Amino acid sequence: MEIVGVRVEVPANTPVVLLREQSGKQRLLPILIGSPEASSIHTALEGIVPPRPLTHDLLAAIITQLQASLVQIVVTEVRDHVFYAELHLNSAAGTEIVSCRPSDAIALAVRTGSPIFATESLLQQAGQQPPAEDIGEDQAIIDEFRDFLDDLSPEDFES
Repeated sequence: MEIVGVRVEVPANTPVVLLREQSGKQRLLPILIGSPEASSIHTALEGIVPPRPLTHDLLAAIITQLQASLVQIVVTEVRDHVFYAELHLNSAAGTEIVSCRPSDAIALAVRTGSPIFATESLLQQAGQQPPAEDIGEDQAIIDEFRDFLDDLSPEDFES
Protein backbone atom coordinates (compact mmCIF):
# COMPACT_ATOMS: atom_id res chain seq x y z
CA MET A 1 0.00 0.00 0.00
CA GLU A 2 1.08 3.57 -0.46
CA ILE A 3 -0.06 6.64 1.41
CA VAL A 4 -2.01 8.89 -0.94
CA GLY A 5 -2.34 11.54 1.74
CA VAL A 6 -4.09 12.75 4.81
CA ARG A 7 -7.19 14.87 4.32
CA VAL A 8 -10.30 16.10 6.08
CA GLU A 9 -13.52 14.25 5.37
CA VAL A 10 -16.34 16.69 4.72
CA PRO A 11 -18.85 17.44 6.28
CA ALA A 12 -17.74 15.80 9.53
CA ASN A 13 -14.31 17.52 9.50
CA THR A 14 -12.75 14.18 10.41
CA PRO A 15 -9.16 13.44 9.34
CA VAL A 16 -8.73 10.47 7.01
CA VAL A 17 -5.56 8.74 5.90
CA LEU A 18 -5.97 7.37 2.41
CA LEU A 19 -4.02 4.29 1.35
CA ARG A 20 -3.91 2.84 -2.17
CA GLU A 21 -2.85 -0.50 -3.54
CA GLN A 22 0.37 -0.13 -5.47
CA SER A 23 -0.60 -2.78 -8.00
CA GLY A 24 -3.61 -4.73 -9.13
CA LYS A 25 -6.95 -3.01 -8.73
CA GLN A 26 -5.41 0.06 -7.05
CA ARG A 27 -8.23 0.04 -4.51
CA LEU A 28 -8.34 2.87 -2.01
CA LEU A 29 -8.56 2.28 1.73
CA PRO A 30 -9.78 5.34 3.67
CA ILE A 31 -9.24 5.13 7.44
CA LEU A 32 -10.70 7.69 9.83
CA ILE A 33 -8.08 8.86 12.33
CA GLY A 34 -7.68 11.46 15.05
CA SER A 35 -6.25 14.94 14.53
CA PRO A 36 -3.03 14.27 16.53
CA GLU A 37 -2.30 11.15 14.47
CA ALA A 38 -3.08 13.02 11.24
CA SER A 39 -0.65 15.72 12.27
CA SER A 40 1.99 13.11 13.12
CA ILE A 41 1.66 11.36 9.76
CA HIS A 42 1.64 14.65 7.88
CA THR A 43 4.72 15.91 9.73
CA ALA A 44 6.65 12.75 8.90
CA LEU A 45 5.53 12.77 5.24
CA GLU A 46 6.76 16.35 4.94
CA GLY A 47 10.11 15.43 6.51
CA ILE A 48 9.63 17.84 9.41
CA VAL A 49 11.78 16.90 12.39
CA PRO A 50 10.54 18.30 15.72
CA PRO A 51 13.11 19.78 18.12
CA ARG A 52 12.27 17.04 20.63
CA PRO A 53 10.87 13.63 19.72
CA LEU A 54 7.12 13.31 19.72
CA THR A 55 5.44 10.01 20.60
CA HIS A 56 5.93 8.27 17.23
CA ASP A 57 9.48 9.62 16.93
CA LEU A 58 10.19 8.29 20.41
CA LEU A 59 8.82 4.84 19.62
CA ALA A 60 10.86 4.66 16.40
CA ALA A 61 13.98 5.65 18.39
CA ILE A 62 13.25 3.00 21.04
CA ILE A 63 12.87 0.31 18.37
CA THR A 64 16.24 1.31 16.92
CA GLN A 65 17.91 1.59 20.34
CA LEU A 66 16.77 -1.95 21.17
CA GLN A 67 18.42 -3.09 17.92
CA ALA A 68 15.07 -4.14 16.51
CA SER A 69 13.46 -3.20 13.25
CA LEU A 70 9.95 -2.59 12.03
CA VAL A 71 9.76 -5.01 9.11
CA GLN A 72 6.25 -4.06 8.00
CA ILE A 73 2.87 -2.95 9.16
CA VAL A 74 -0.32 -4.71 8.16
CA VAL A 75 -3.80 -3.21 8.35
CA THR A 76 -5.68 -6.40 9.12
CA GLU A 77 -9.40 -5.87 9.58
CA VAL A 78 -12.30 -3.60 10.40
CA ARG A 79 -14.88 -4.52 13.03
CA ASP A 80 -17.77 -2.22 13.95
CA HIS A 81 -16.14 0.60 11.94
CA VAL A 82 -12.87 0.22 13.90
CA PHE A 83 -9.73 -0.65 11.94
CA TYR A 84 -6.98 -2.87 13.37
CA ALA A 85 -3.31 -3.14 12.43
CA GLU A 86 -0.18 -5.00 13.39
CA LEU A 87 3.45 -4.02 13.77
CA HIS A 88 5.79 -6.80 12.60
CA LEU A 89 9.05 -6.37 14.50
CA ASN A 90 12.33 -8.28 14.26
CA SER A 91 14.93 -8.32 17.03
CA ALA A 92 17.62 -10.61 18.39
CA ALA A 93 14.85 -12.30 20.37
CA GLY A 94 12.94 -13.13 17.19
CA THR A 95 9.84 -11.88 15.42
CA GLU A 96 7.08 -10.17 17.36
CA ILE A 97 3.67 -9.01 16.15
CA VAL A 98 2.05 -6.20 18.11
CA SER A 99 -1.56 -5.13 17.64
CA CYS A 100 -2.11 -1.38 17.30
CA ARG A 101 -4.18 1.34 15.69
CA PRO A 102 -3.55 1.81 11.96
CA SER A 103 -2.81 5.52 12.48
CA ASP A 104 0.02 4.70 14.91
CA ALA A 105 1.34 1.95 12.64
CA ILE A 106 1.32 4.27 9.61
CA ALA A 107 3.03 7.08 11.57
CA LEU A 108 5.78 4.61 12.53
CA ALA A 109 6.06 3.18 9.00
CA VAL A 110 6.61 6.65 7.55
CA ARG A 111 9.36 7.35 10.10
CA THR A 112 11.14 4.02 9.60
CA GLY A 113 10.59 3.58 5.87
CA SER A 114 8.75 0.32 6.53
CA PRO A 115 6.28 -1.06 3.98
CA ILE A 116 2.55 -0.87 4.55
CA PHE A 117 0.26 -3.77 3.69
CA ALA A 118 -3.45 -4.52 3.98
CA THR A 119 -5.02 -7.96 4.01
CA GLU A 120 -6.95 -9.02 0.94
CA SER A 121 -10.04 -9.69 3.06
CA LEU A 122 -9.92 -6.12 4.40
CA LEU A 123 -9.57 -4.69 0.90
CA GLN A 124 -12.53 -6.77 -0.25
CA GLN A 125 -14.58 -5.52 2.70
CA ALA A 126 -13.54 -1.85 2.95
CA GLY A 127 -11.57 -1.09 -0.20
CA GLN A 128 -13.02 1.36 -2.69
CA GLN A 129 -12.51 1.53 -6.40
CA PRO A 130 -10.56 4.62 -7.44
CA PRO A 131 -12.62 7.40 -9.00
CA ALA A 132 -12.61 7.70 -12.78
CA GLU A 133 -10.58 10.91 -12.57
CA ASP A 134 -7.04 10.92 -11.18
CA ILE A 135 -6.82 11.12 -7.37
CA GLY A 136 -4.35 14.00 -7.85
CA GLU A 137 -7.27 16.28 -8.65
CA ASP A 138 -8.10 16.28 -4.95
CA GLN A 139 -5.02 18.43 -4.35
CA ALA A 140 -7.15 21.39 -3.20
CA ILE A 141 -8.62 19.29 -0.40
CA ILE A 142 -5.18 18.01 0.60
CA ASP A 143 -3.78 21.55 0.56
CA GLU A 144 -6.66 22.74 2.75
CA PHE A 145 -5.95 20.00 5.27
CA ARG A 146 -2.22 20.80 5.23
CA ASP A 147 -3.10 24.40 6.08
CA PHE A 148 -5.25 23.09 8.94
CA LEU A 149 -2.37 20.95 10.22
CA ASP A 150 0.13 23.81 9.89
CA ASP A 151 -2.07 25.91 12.18
CA LEU A 152 -2.31 23.21 14.87
CA SER A 153 -0.39 23.64 18.09
CA PRO A 154 -0.04 21.43 21.20
CA GLU A 155 -2.36 23.82 23.07
CA ASP A 156 -5.20 22.82 20.72
CA PHE A 157 -5.27 19.39 22.37
CA GLU A 158 -5.36 20.54 25.99
CA SER A 159 -8.52 19.64 27.89
